[in-house]
Amino acid sequence: MSDIVANGWTAVPLDPSKLFGGKPYRTVPAPLDPCDVVWPSDDPLVAEMQAYAKKHLSQEMYNHSMRVYYFATTILQQQFPEYATGLSPSTLALACLLHDLGATEANMRATRMSFDLYGGVRALSVLESAGAAPDQAAAVCECVLRHQDLGAEGAITLLGQLVQLATAVVRLFPRRGWLGCFARVVETETALKPWCHTTAIPGFADTIRANELMRPYE
Repeated sequence: MSDIVANGWTAVPLDPSKLFGGKPYRTVPAPLDPCDVVWPSDDPLVAEMQAYAKKHLSQEMYNHSMRVYYFATTILQQQFPEYATGLSPSTLALACLLHDLGATEANMRATRMSFDLYGGVRALSVLESAGAAPDQAAAVCECVLRHQDLGAEGAITLLGQLVQLATAVVRLFPRRGWLGCFARVVETETALKPWCHTTAIPGFADTIRANELMRPYE
């Protein structure tokens, strides 16, 4: 299988409305039990990076990362079945586990780089040290670097778009006040690094806190 397909390098529109043709979904969503979503626990690299994430991420960030995988997998299977058989679950799992690595307290203060950009650098380094295939590590790095790239023009990798589209599976991995947690991360970064990539999203912290859809599940 081509690494381009397996590692999610397939180019898709950056603007998700173009993916969905201006509609809320391509296929009517069907109920799904979280137990039906397969986590690639048989992959030693995924197991190692899951342990790494549990050690270095806060509980809120870890739960968020796992929710992203479950929802991304569901979106992939139900809305983009043409890509579902080709994309490696392991590559998707690695991207989800590491996508907020740059937002840890230690990494936030380790550099003046924007957290999403430094997170990509760190993810690449961690994966290379763990023996990941170069193309897989690069795909995860690209995804992490661009996971806050919310523009309307151009393209992004399928892997990156799935992480952007993904949100919560609340009961399996509780949110534990995720809106407030992430809003504080945004405020911390913009205070420490007024030049950061996050400033390209005006009023981001307020927008996060104003998420009424997910508030009942906080």
